[in-house]
Amino acid sequence: EKTITRPARAEYCGIRGEANVKYRVGIIGATGMVGQRFVSILAEHPWFDVTVLAASSRSAGQTYIEAVGGRWAFEWPVPEGVREMVVQDAALVDQLAAQVDFVFCAVDMPKDQIRALETAYAKTETPVVSNNSAFRMTDDVPMMIPEINAGHVAVIEAQRKRLGTKVGFVTCKPNCSIQGYVPALEPLKDFGLEKVMVATYQAISGAGKTFRTWPEMTDNVIPYIGGEEQKSEQEPLKIWGSVVDGRIVPASKPLISAQCIRVPVTDGHMAAVSVSFARKPSREEILARWASYEGLPQKYQLPSAPEKFLTYFEEDNRPQTRLDRDLFGGMGIAIGRLREDVLMDYKFVSLSHNTLRGAAGGAVLTAELLVHEGWIVRK
Repeated sequence: EKTITRPARAEYCGIRGEANVKYRVGIIGATGMVGQRFVSILAEHPWFDVTVLAASSRSAGQTYIEAVGGRWAFEWPVPEGVREMVVQDAALVDQLAAQVDFVFCAVDMPKDQIRALETAYAKTETPVVSNNSAFRMTDDVPMMIPEINAGHVAVIEAQRKRLGTKVGFVTCKPNCSIQGYVPALEPLKDFGLEKVMVATYQAISGAGKTFRTWPEMTDNVIPYIGGEEQKSEQEPLKIWGSVVDGRIVPASKPLISAQCIRVPVTDGHMAAVSVSFARKPSREEILARWASYEGLPQKYQLPSAPEKFLTYFEEDNRPQTRLDRDLFGGMGIAIGRLREDVLMDYKFVSLSHNTLRGAAGGAVLTAELLVHEGWIVRK
């Protein structure tokens, strides 16, 4: 893998010695639920300043408060700084790119249209940090959980050659369904992960819904989420893959079998995991690995990084979605109920906040890492 030269902290906190000068950021797809999360997270971000809100032509020309109208998904109000900002047409790529240093993308479009749109922004020398799935399995596009596979940014150079860019590129975050159990398994890889069986119990916000907009979910469980099981089985292998000649080669193990179930919860994806190893560790070894693990975001003290990435609860009835999804601002992973399994070696449950760690928050943390590593620069 490429050795990455990291800029001095002063270089990314301000413009070459000018402290507190923020990066100009655009949110493409700003009116949807994940876009609204981006708006909320970035309202007081120490490094990033939202200068562009963009959506479809239907919303273009309206103020943000007019465009979201009664669809604002959260209990808190729309942040003052963007309420009267005029929403722009996301299709006006050159016009929008001139106003930003990079963009977050969370659009609701067919995948071929997403690929075309994100590529167009990248070719204007505007880095794209995507919440979408369109490029997740492209082998020169990093799909990152920053605490786990930060080294995958090395393929950006190969992607830039393909795109013909000097600065522009696309990176993306993985599916929200894997964000709870893949972090829990990461510190255990050297025991030889062989097989993983996982059932995920996923909140309705993962579908961009609230109980107000999806009343059919009240007192209901749906045992199917389109495409989710394939993503849950395939994306971890790319996360655990290796960079070879400018490409990410997915890992061949573990074998993963997933079932993904929609449950009547507002936010938070729970996973029930069983795992087998080539060399079975002791329970004490597993707990020690979870307690000590940290990634680059913690070492760098990035603004969105949870102080502790993995937290184990000793209580039999924890983690609980309502109690623990907001752990460390919704960016921490909660784990519990580790015990031996009669079919596999061990089983446990884990929990992540799907629209924070699993969506907008994870993308913001990825952008912070890219800034820290010098991949995102000011225009």
